[in-house]
Amino acid sequence: MAYTKEEKSWIFQDWANSAYSIMITTAILPIYFKGVAANAGIADTTSTAYWGYANSIGTLLISLLAPILGTIADYQFFKKRFFGIFTAIGIAFTFLLIFIPTDAWLLLLGFYVLSLIGFSGANIFYDAFLIDVTTNDRMDKVSSAGYAYGYLGSCIPFIIFIIFQATGILPISDVALVNIGFVMTALWWLFFTIPMWKNVHQIHYIPAVKKPVRTSFKRLFHTVSHISEHKNIVIFLIAYFFYIDGVDTIFRMATSYGIDLGISQTTLILILLMTQLVAFPFTLLYGYLAKRFSAKPLIFTAIFVYIIICIYAVFMKTALDFWILAMLVGTSQGGIQALNRSFFGKIIPKKRSNEFYGFYNIFGKFSAIMGPALMGVITQITGKTQYGVASLIVLFLVGGILFLFVKEKNLENL
Repeated sequence: MAYTKEEKSWIFQDWANSAYSIMITTAILPIYFKGVAANAGIADTTSTAYWGYANSIGTLLISLLAPILGTIADYQFFKKRFFGIFTAIGIAFTFLLIFIPTDAWLLLLGFYVLSLIGFSGANIFYDAFLIDVTTNDRMDKVSSAGYAYGYLGSCIPFIIFIIFQATGILPISDVALVNIGFVMTALWWLFFTIPMWKNVHQIHYIPAVKKPVRTSFKRLFHTVSHISEHKNIVIFLIAYFFYIDGVDTIFRMATSYGIDLGISQTTLILILLMTQLVAFPFTLLYGYLAKRFSAKPLIFTAIFVYIIICIYAVFMKTALDFWILAMLVGTSQGGIQALNRSFFGKIIPKKRSNEFYGFYNIFGKFSAIMGPALMGVITQITGKTQYGVASLIVLFLVGGILFLFVKEKNLENL
């Protein structure tokens, strides 16, 4: 069956905002920040740690807001509004990066944190819209398509940037080229979000009330105080807390890690591009296999791949090693993220999807506070980024063991 208009528009949003993930979170800004920090006399390992701390701070702030915002968004009309507000924040501060002086490394991190809050906040509601655009039996396929086309779409502005950088076709400075990358990202995100705004609507909701904020706090308190009623969801979230932490940390810290290994910026950018291209077919493959075998064994497969990645990282010495590690990441990063999103969507109550996706995001985001901080601390203590990556293996092991006890049946989607 072909995708519906609503499914296509929802999938297209991943195409839109994934440009931020690759251009700002992973490629351009981390490399640019490393250069700015180096000019300020900050050591490579120290600036890597600062980048990790900035990610942790941004993640902490949005995580604190996620549950209550999600609970409010369960009321009719609120989900679309919140999605729009956070999308606007993310796009605006991505664009405003061009106005930061080249020696203001701390201000650069501050604006990045604000853009990250917008990006992460919008994704809370984007994820929750999954249950509004499709059915349970199509969730794995649609969620995987979102991630897959997100990888493909993000490659286009990335390739344009690489061409500009490699050919020097534009007679401008490196700083000006970086600013063009920031502007491209903001405009790409804005333009391709239009189908989401036009065609995706909140289908499952709680009827509006006179005092939604106060009522939402009461609902949230009731959910927390009766958490034992949602045992399967709780076990899933705790497992997810651990293993998705390793996934996010490896993604966010990849370029800083590569620089610490002495890999050139040009090589790093090419590696990141190939990783995105590899992720496209493999994410679709995860969705196809989940339809045949269910999502749970595929999530275990991805966890195993990441354990191999953590072990391999200890022995990395050359650019070829980094290529191999990056390709391994490409095979499973999109798959594990997509299937977790759809797996969760099938075990939660639909009318309270935003509330529960708020918890989903707070567990995912809080884990991303621990991971970069852990990697930063271990890197500073040992002086070797490899050991920082290796320390993440415990997160995959703990998360995988807990995930064994999660039931895949749709027990609570009432």
